Amino acid sequence: MKVAVTGAAGYLGTNLLNLLVGRGHEIVAVDRVVPEGPADPNVTWVSGNVLDPESMRTVLAGAEIVYHLVAVITLAEKNDLAWKVNTEGVRVVAEAALDVGVRRMVHASSIHAFDQYRCGGRIDEDAQRSTVESLPVYDRSKWAGEIELRKVIDQGLDAVICNPTGVFGPVDHSTPLSRINRTLEDAARGRVPAMIDGSFDLVDVRDVAQGLILASERGRTGENYLLGGSMISMMDLCRLAASNGGKKGPRFSISPRLVGGLIPILEPIGKMLGTDVMSRAALGALLSAPVVDHGKATREIDYQPRPIEDTVRDLVAFFSDPNQLTPPETRQIAGRPPLDRH
Repeated sequence: MKVAVTGAAGYLGTNLLNLLVGRGHEIVAVDRVVPEGPADPNVTWVSGNVLDPESMRTVLAGAEIVYHLVAVITLAEKNDLAWKVNTEGVRVVAEAALDVGVRRMVHASSIHAFDQYRCGGRIDEDAQRSTVESLPVYDRSKWAGEIELRKVIDQGLDAVICNPTGVFGPVDHSTPLSRINRTLEDAARGRVPAMIDGSFDLVDVRDVAQGLILASERGRTGENYLLGGSMISMMDLCRLAASNGGKKGPRFSISPRLVGGLIPILEPIGKMLGTDVMSRAALGALLSAPVVDHGKATREIDYQPRPIEDTVRDLVAFFSDPNQLTPPETRQIAGRPPLDRH
């Protein structure tokens, strides 16, 4: 079967390609820049712009399934590019898929499309959406992107929406690593003496990739499926990584509310340093920490995420030898530089 993957060079894209290659599919891997070097014979890399309708019609022609992964991920309150790519980009890809006769589209949205601040401490597919203007642009844009997709579904496109939680784990050839993986690499090397308290629902990137495939096969048209994993505190997560690396974990926890009082000072410093890690959005995720119910995905598409301990073990092993968890037949398609992707 011929499938197309937008944002194929990114973190999630690399892991999805690994699974699709293993299934023997003919894959069109779409990204802004075509990677150099050898590729799997079943993978054709093509340059594509999700904001250009003609470009998308060209690269999606002949595909039965399209996985749309492209997104600009940011913790900033405002970002014009993120808004455009995460909303208009979804619409352009969806309309192109409908125009060329794609059988099904799977859209990788995000848990951030749900309002973690007004959800009452629990999120399922019926929870409050990210509609408030004061929310970070990523949250608002991921919900707005779903709205754009639903307009095309109403025109006849068969599409399913998946909402992963905090994605981490191998394989990650990003430069730099994803935020969570970068923190865990430091922890595994004994470089995290203290950690801000707070919890996340975290999910293995390989399970998200599998969930996307399951959604393509079993998901109901127009439905959302939360692809969650397990709730864990950042202290426990870093200690787990340190233990797997033979190091001492963080010994001190820092109250996120204490840090919150310093945000007016820290946020401008972060902007000067070109980072959004010291931001209200980053702290807000720690403070809200809603419980995520992925039971619908389990019931309807047989989504079964692995234990978080297994992911941390594999991730620390990956830090030591990046090739050991990459299937031999797909190593040549891994290691591509990410371009602000999931």
